[in-house]
Amino acid sequence: MASLAITALHSVGSKVTGATITKPWKPASQCACVSGGHGAELQVLAAEAEQMAVSEAPRIRWDAFGSDLSESQERSIRGLSPKLPDRCKALMTRVVCLSPGDENLGTLLAYWVKAMKPKRADWLLVLKELKAMQSLLLAEVLEYALLEDSFEANVRDYTKLIHIYGKQKLLQKAEDAFHAMKGRGFPCDQVMLTALMDMYSKAGDLTRAKEIFKEIILLGLPLDKRAYGSMIMAYIRAAMLDKAEDIIKAMEDQQIFAGKEVYKALLRAYSYKGDSDGAQRIFNVIQFAGVVPNTKLCALLVNAYCLSNRINEAVCVIRNMRTAGLTPCNKCIALVLGAYEKANMLETALEFLTELEENGVVIGEEPSQLLAGWFRRLGVVHEVEQVLKGLRRHEN
Repeated sequence: MASLAITALHSVGSKVTGATITKPWKPASQCACVSGGHGAELQVLAAEAEQMAVSEAPRIRWDAFGSDLSESQERSIRGLSPKLPDRCKALMTRVVCLSPGDENLGTLLAYWVKAMKPKRADWLLVLKELKAMQSLLLAEVLEYALLEDSFEANVRDYTKLIHIYGKQKLLQKAEDAFHAMKGRGFPCDQVMLTALMDMYSKAGDLTRAKEIFKEIILLGLPLDKRAYGSMIMAYIRAAMLDKAEDIIKAMEDQQIFAGKEVYKALLRAYSYKGDSDGAQRIFNVIQFAGVVPNTKLCALLVNAYCLSNRINEAVCVIRNMRTAGLTPCNKCIALVLGAYEKANMLETALEFLTELEENGVVIGEEPSQLLAGWFRRLGVVHEVEQVLKGLRRHEN
């Protein structure tokens, strides 16, 4: 490791002292995500920062700590992994004290590279630590690292950066990173394109998601369940449920099955729409895919039948739940009661509740309060009191 005897930084935090910067250091977020003229300018800035690190190296003492740390900064430093090598800890104790967009970040990283001569493993440890503490500087440090020879950047590193930007809904920065990657000659693979498609899907940009999906096919790259799932979710968000279902059918033909959350999202969309036929189809597909329905999935199917005024089918679902060993949840019971009230079928509703109680199902607060409200609206006070007493008895 490089020598730690380099003279003092006043504060672990916000500034690298004593350095005269002839040009402001741009935020690291611009480093890896541009091409063409902007890329050349940033390369110059990076070179200037590195040159400054060489000429000003004696300014930083990596084993020195400032005395003006805030409580949150001290907590962040204490939270660093004890297994972190000293060269990485030296950087982290200063990075955690900076804010996003701080112009000193690039200079600090340049000093660190010159003094510590990190390898790729060191960079990865720093990035892992920033991710663990959910630091807002993760993307900026990764961008800087992508331009460093010692980082030995590859396609997956750019994929991670695009994924970070996708989660933050920073589509333009993600696109810039993608073009910068291609500008450096890195191959564009299925994983990278799927990350882009997932980003557009979550942003509700169906057109761009479809373009990426077609590009994967045209390039002859394999489509896995993640790629299919991203396209399905894009169609669901665009309320094009028939298109989403078409993709699921195409997947079935190839014996590829989507993730449980994708199926649940499509079932939920059909349920909230009141399309009981669509909800039942997806419910069947879920079971065919080997997913065992739980009470939440069953509740979505019950809701679809109730909204479409097919109460008998909703009750049938609840009976099937009991047969399968699932206890009908209060939500399911309340949905059926609400449908019965809408149809003005009080007697049938009471028979339904009696059947549940005879089979050991405890009627919880939500359906009990719903029934009590129904009675009140009918002006039946005595029955209300009985319902509330029954509710208190079950709770005790």
